[in-house]
Amino acid sequence: MSTLLITGGAGFIGSHVVRLFVTKYPAYKIVNLDALTYAGNLENLKDIEQAPNYFFEKGDITDEGGMQQLFDRYDFDGVIHLAAESHVDRSIADPLQFVKTNVLGTANLLNVARKSWAGRFEGKRFYHVSTDEVYGSLGEQGMFTETTPYDPRSPYSASKAASDHFVMAYYHTYHLPVVMSNCSNNYGSHHFPEKLIPLMINNILNKKPLPVYGKGENVRDWLWVEDHARAIDLIYHEGATGDKYNVGGFNEWKNIDLVHLLCTIMDRKLGRAAGESAQLITYVTDRPGHDLRYAIDATKLNRELGWKPSLQFEEGLEKTVDWYLNNTDWVEHVTSGDYQHYYKEQYEHRS
Repeated sequence: MSTLLITGGAGFIGSHVVRLFVTKYPAYKIVNLDALTYAGNLENLKDIEQAPNYFFEKGDITDEGGMQQLFDRYDFDGVIHLAAESHVDRSIADPLQFVKTNVLGTANLLNVARKSWAGRFEGKRFYHVSTDEVYGSLGEQGMFTETTPYDPRSPYSASKAASDHFVMAYYHTYHLPVVMSNCSNNYGSHHFPEKLIPLMINNILNKKPLPVYGKGENVRDWLWVEDHARAIDLIYHEGATGDKYNVGGFNEWKNIDLVHLLCTIMDRKLGRAAGESAQLITYVTDRPGHDLRYAIDATKLNRELGWKPSLQFEEGLEKTVDWYLNNTDWVEHVTSGDYQHYYKEQYEHRS
């Protein structure tokens, strides 16, 4: 039996990865480690929490002693590291928290893995999941490839760039068997409503203003989160040690065009007059250091491992809207903060 640690598994992307691995690999022991900060929500995993191969551990990746105890207890064969502070606006307000979690936390995990696996790297793997934001900003042309130089522009992207460098440094210095991926913007179910798409869906539903930075001309490449989970599965099992892979949806959209599309979809699904929700769009002062355009070239992942997106953006967006409209209790728990009581109600008595 393979024993796998997935960090940040109660978060948006992490919960989809945990669900995929728990259901697809019943012979694996899947340990979900999450600190349950504001973005960690165990309600995301209610459907698989009773699975016999699923285990949850509450813990902080910056806690060296705690991480060493976890490795000693489970003797992990692999790590998929997703735990991170990820919201750019929060990084501008509190950059040192991002340094602590994303840089020190990653370095701590790398060091614990190195010591725990010392002399027996065969069959081990440390997979670090990162972001396209480490590459900086693009003009109107071009795409990020795996060899694009790093040029982070926000405290968030700088912290992720630093963590990427530590991962590769541990590969070159200690021969730790690592693999890494850099993804574009994810969207889909269970997304915390501070991010663009779930924020807009929730605000449209409640007829609140739809805040758009600047003129809304910033361009992002959107990746269906379940496609990303499939890519992570593939890279973990088949990616080349010491290599990195870009994961993108080949779906570039201006923010303002995306918001208008969401308004159109929501008006239709809610039975509102065409154009009603678009009247809620409100332009706000642009974010400091706001990157103009991201675009991921995922050709290498397709060529070497056979991965490609399964959904076009419009189809994925319809599915995403449907999920939020059909799961209003989840949205209510997140926006009210009630979801933060779930661990205490469901898990503390098991300890």
